[in-house]
Amino acid sequence: MAGEVKGWCPGARRPMESGDGLILRLRPHGGRLTPDQTQALADLAETYGDGAIELSARAHPHLRGVSPEALPEIHRILAHFGLLDAEADLEARRNILVAPLWRAEDGALEMAAALEEALREAPPLPAKFGFALDLGPGAILGGASADIRIERSPEGLILRAEGMALGEPVSAEAAPARAVALALWFAENRGEAGRMARLIGSGLRPPLAAIQAPLTADPPALGPQAPGFHLAFPFGRMEAEALRLLAHAPLRLTPWRSVIVEGLREAPDIPGLILDPLDPLLRVSACVGAPGCASAEGATRDLARGLAALVPQGARLHVSGCAKGCAHPGPAEATLLARPDGRFDFIRDGSAKAPPQLTGLASAEIPAILRGSLAPSL
Repeated sequence: MAGEVKGWCPGARRPMESGDGLILRLRPHGGRLTPDQTQALADLAETYGDGAIELSARAHPHLRGVSPEALPEIHRILAHFGLLDAEADLEARRNILVAPLWRAEDGALEMAAALEEALREAPPLPAKFGFALDLGPGAILGGASADIRIERSPEGLILRAEGMALGEPVSAEAAPARAVALALWFAENRGEAGRMARLIGSGLRPPLAAIQAPLTADPPALGPQAPGFHLAFPFGRMEAEALRLLAHAPLRLTPWRSVIVEGLREAPDIPGLILDPLDPLLRVSACVGAPGCASAEGATRDLARGLAALVPQGARLHVSGCAKGCAHPGPAEATLLARPDGRFDFIRDGSAKAPPQLTGLASAEIPAILRGSLAPSL
């Protein structure tokens, strides 16, 4: 049936079997890859994977198409380059998203390291439960998935639970421990809730002195930014050769399936990059789909690419192989959910888990549906 959720969130220590082999999700410290790490991932993708690294909506690189026999050697290489946790439980807790426009004076990398250390003593948390460190002048990660956020208000840093508009003033030194204490409160009170927003939506309120709102800002456009050059890839898929050509400087990974190349001021001449902030491919999200993913009910990316030009600026189309909605966990103006019969269900202003307004659409019917549905966004 359409809408069935399959599989789980993979890790490097706990990979997931899919249609094209194992998937390993990596969690680089601070959301940053050194040149040596980038080169190593390119080599791993070419030697043991499907030839590319894919970025997730949590800024995590994925290695796909791996055989079980290759795992020991891959783990050895990942460990050598500092990309492998000692245990699967530690890896699962270390779900930290760092806003990629950080400056040295923000202390973002130091706070990420301190939070990683504090999370060693954290209770078991749901697989998707995560933290966002959004320490710049304005929070830019509001559209990215997180349960506990450390942000900046007009008065200083705040600790905010997802689902609450206000946060508690906190010092940089105390923030990691307070974040873990908030995670402990969630674990003790969660019941059936898998995410913080759902728990707070049920009426429970954490023990926070929530009195300040975060400053907010728009996510960075493609092109030159203060730390370097911001560029993207279609559907977040970075071919091994493109990665090698970018491996001359550290890469900051983003939840928009893009990277910031530190220190770069001009667009690199690398085939396949998205450099135009108005490129319609930036307005579509699509998972790998079938047959690459065993969870997917149908193919996704060719359809998404063909429909991209119909999506107006300010809107998003999400083509999802199953109801997990991995490529875009939140709501979109238009979501197409693959069905086992080769057709699609249509969801307006919702996520892949939401009830559809139209069911059983053939591919040929979809363009007219999108034109009528997204026209008000023009």
